[in-house]
Amino acid sequence: MSNRLKYEKSPYLLQHADNPVDWFPWCQEAFEKAEREDKPIFLSIGYSTCHWCHVMERESFENKEIAEVLNKCFVSVKVDREERPDIDSVYMSVCQTMTGSGGWPMSIFMTPLQKPFFAGTYFPPVTARGMTGLKELLPAIADKWRQDKDRLVQSAERILSHLTDVSEEEPCEEIDRSLPKRAAELLAGSFDSENGGFGDAPKFPMPYNLIFLTLYAKIYNEEKIFDMVGKTLDRMRRGGLFDQIGYGFSRYSTDEYFLVPHFEKMLYDNALLTAAYAAAYRESGDKRLLDTAEKTALYILREMTGPAGEFYSAQDADSEGEEGRFYVWSHDEIIKVLGKERGERFSTYFGVTKKGNFEGENILNLLGGQDIRDEFGEEKKLLYDYRKSRAKLHLDDKVLTSWNSLAVCGLCILYQASGKKEYLQTAKRAQEFIEGNLADGNILYVSCRGGRGQVKGFLDEYACYGAALISLYDADFQEMYIERAKEICKEAARQFADEKNGGYFLYGPENGRLITRPKEVYDNALPSGNSVMAYCLVRLAEITGEEEYEEAARRQLAFMSGAAEHYPAGCCMFLTAQLLHMHPPKRVCDGERCGVWL
Repeated sequence: MSNRLKYEKSPYLLQHADNPVDWFPWCQEAFEKAEREDKPIFLSIGYSTCHWCHVMERESFENKEIAEVLNKCFVSVKVDREERPDIDSVYMSVCQTMTGSGGWPMSIFMTPLQKPFFAGTYFPPVTARGMTGLKELLPAIADKWRQDKDRLVQSAERILSHLTDVSEEEPCEEIDRSLPKRAAELLAGSFDSENGGFGDAPKFPMPYNLIFLTLYAKIYNEEKIFDMVGKTLDRMRRGGLFDQIGYGFSRYSTDEYFLVPHFEKMLYDNALLTAAYAAAYRESGDKRLLDTAEKTALYILREMTGPAGEFYSAQDADSEGEEGRFYVWSHDEIIKVLGKERGERFSTYFGVTKKGNFEGENILNLLGGQDIRDEFGEEKKLLYDYRKSRAKLHLDDKVLTSWNSLAVCGLCILYQASGKKEYLQTAKRAQEFIEGNLADGNILYVSCRGGRGQVKGFLDEYACYGAALISLYDADFQEMYIERAKEICKEAARQFADEKNGGYFLYGPENGRLITRPKEVYDNALPSGNSVMAYCLVRLAEITGEEEYEEAARRQLAFMSGAAEHYPAGCCMFLTAQLLHMHPPKRVCDGERCGVWL
């Protein structure tokens, strides 16, 4: 029995199309039904490769008893956060404000006017381990709505008022030149000198932080700063965070050692890490860094590339109902595939034991101090081919403009580092796909799958695509890329610029209205749209020499200076732009352009 999601293209929504829950996509029909029948809305936000989204679906959304309560007492709306980052941003702020944390799946209870009064993330089906279960929570909220709806509505109004209040900021007029140094000091203070990375577990790669630190160390000749970058890149490459057989990086490490990853692989992580390793190689000459960048690019080309040169979004962590099952090995399995002599040598090198290092199995790693050597090529191929016979991982094959743009950036930087033209050609092909399938003149779309895009783009699409075009110019020196970048940045200003207080809103007049209009400044899993716009404007000013872009860059840097004041280490992509503005690379007679190393 299917619900309305069967007509959608999002892999995440289609995963829920056969639930007994009467799901709606985000649409006016759902809100009108809730208003007409006087029901609250249950909003569930996630994405197709999210482990806990899978768990909540199996436990709750496939549960007929829970579905019956949802269908009787609520109007249920399902949203793919990657297709609708505007909705995700607004309600993630709600969730963090109300609970102090956030994540996916995100669960929001709200009025028919989309005003939230209760929020959380994953809920189990029944109360356990201190977490309220849906079987208890749903009837309680439904009873509260029937008996005391006015109080819930008042609560929603207070929450909305708070969100509106905190989004009002005074414009900043000056660029704070102290921010890069403060950010570098903050990151140095949280650096794990033993294991690499920053802070405690879980550890995320945060490649744009590493790119910023690489540039900072280069400009100010700070060897200790670059040593932090080198140690982190080395440990990530050695650990289970890096797939030693099929290459590419998982989303984050669950421990401080970079040994046990959360096994899903995202295009954006691998695109930005390609850039980070290639940029670090250009500064150090360490060929192990270039090797890692190329192996990461090979993963993207081999596993995540479509027939027209487009890049897919993500690979799942789960197979056969278990997280990581696809990636782990027993000692006996290694011996079976490779034979005893080769298998033992391989096992010794990659830390494989009979006891195992992950729930009785083994995550391949080089954390024992082995040299990173390009050997065992035949053995890795045999194991890679054998691994393909396992249950396949789910592939989220939608094509996102922003993530594809980041992949173009990474490949262009890798081309500049390696000199191998295939990386530039691959980047050009992806840009042509964006133009042909995700652009209509100067209007960009968020994503496409099996046809042209439908949801009109938000700030991140324009900012990241602008950066991709600038990267192509850096790599190939064709003026058409700069002219197109100028068009895209002007369209971004038309749709999203806040002329009063500076910066750019997440959504604009081409998009539908939500309860608030967020202006994202801090980098999260991806660099914020405002940070990337700062980079685009600085680079356009440097390349074109046009006063229009110099003034726009100055305004954006000043806005971001005010936004980043409290925690500059949270805005490292902006700080990369600021460093390039403060220390523009010299133009030289051999044709090298400003900032081409990045």
